[in-house]
Amino acid sequence: MHRVEHDLLGDKEVPAEAYWGVHTARARENFPITGTAISSYPHLVEALAAVKEAAAKANADLGLLDPDVADAIRRACREIREGALHEEFVVDVNQGGAGTSTNMNANEVIANRALELLGHEKGDYARVHPNEHVNLGQSTNDAYPTAVNVATIIAVRELADAMVVLEKAFAAKAVEFHDLLKMGRTQLQDAVPMTLGQEFGTYAVMLGEDRLRLTEAVALLHEINLGATAIGTGLNAAPGYAEAAVAHLREITGLPVVTAADLVEATQDCGAFVHLSGVLKRIAVKLSKSCNDLRLLSSGPRAGFNEINLPPVQAGSSIMPGKINPVIPEVVNQVAFEVIGNDVAITMAAEAGQFQLNAFEPLILHSLSESITHLRAACLVLAERCVSGITANADVMRGYVENSIGLVTALNPSIGYAAATEIAKEALETGRGVAELVVEKGLLPAEVLARLLKPETLARLS
Repeated sequence: MHRVEHDLLGDKEVPAEAYWGVHTARARENFPITGTAISSYPHLVEALAAVKEAAAKANADLGLLDPDVADAIRRACREIREGALHEEFVVDVNQGGAGTSTNMNANEVIANRALELLGHEKGDYARVHPNEHVNLGQSTNDAYPTAVNVATIIAVRELADAMVVLEKAFAAKAVEFHDLLKMGRTQLQDAVPMTLGQEFGTYAVMLGEDRLRLTEAVALLHEINLGATAIGTGLNAAPGYAEAAVAHLREITGLPVVTAADLVEATQDCGAFVHLSGVLKRIAVKLSKSCNDLRLLSSGPRAGFNEINLPPVQAGSSIMPGKINPVIPEVVNQVAFEVIGNDVAITMAAEAGQFQLNAFEPLILHSLSESITHLRAACLVLAERCVSGITANADVMRGYVENSIGLVTALNPSIGYAAATEIAKEALETGRGVAELVVEKGLLPAEVLARLLKPETLARLS
């Protein structure tokens, strides 16, 4: 069963049961790109509904919408914000037209649900029209970016919460490993002693710093261009509409959004997205570095560092029995690589805008959404399936310290650089321990040496 709808290009059949209409139908045919529909991003769908609800309230306040029509639109929007009809948002996330297909998909779904609520058939647009009523006072160029901002703010909050979970997991291990002595390394060479707790504490501190940068970056997205319409001049929006719509959007979302100071600038500028993507890249780079460390520290178990044990979560090989791989850090590494690539895509999409509009915000949305949601999942998986179950091999780490040439650095203040150099050279050539040679040569009494080589002294814990 089909119904016939009409647009600029003519008549087109649409499935009778579909809440979307002719514009969405053409977009489905035009953009079979990723296979990922906008329904895959529920935050965006709900944000679109919030924008349309705010617009309907503003237009009702100004006497521009029939009260019954406005109420039906608001009710349809609330249903969508509560999770209904998401499957009707079917256009591909990557599309031409600066998001027009996404905006029209929302307009059509809301209009047809509003028609049902008023007792009319889908497609009876004389009563509730996607453009004339649902899109009243708007353009894709202000409704869509505003929805992207709102959706991104909410998604970033969830990422920040996941980062807290991982930060706490690393911090707990820092406490657990507080006094376990090990060798610190620079350029993969022995450096000076530290504790495993200090090493894990660093990972927690890095996450905390990055959360602060994330909070700073997302704050910029609270400035929106709703009311700008096509290019920022507000053409076709009634006086007072922008102020009313933004006020209603604040109430609906609970977000402290404000109207941009210059709507022409705000409609074409994607700088806030570039800045946020840069922070996501920063998080990804540092998270990947931490996972590199975990993979190296757990390497072995017989022919690697073997300082820590990652929890075994699956068999590691189809041919090598007993092999366990660091699969959780590996998947987090891959998420990081993806985020870094997405940052390049976002950068180029933002740069490619011309004059009063950036036509490439769909790619920015898609890339940002992937980076945020995948980083969130990676943080939770790393915390729950890896970090929380890490154990330490204290004897292995202590053995590395006792046999390391780097131990001599800690003795420099007591025996002098020249003597320390000779001790290091002899230890390296003979394979004997630094402490053994220092005592043998009478450079330090055994009791003084023991005090200097205490874990809390070597790691500067006291």
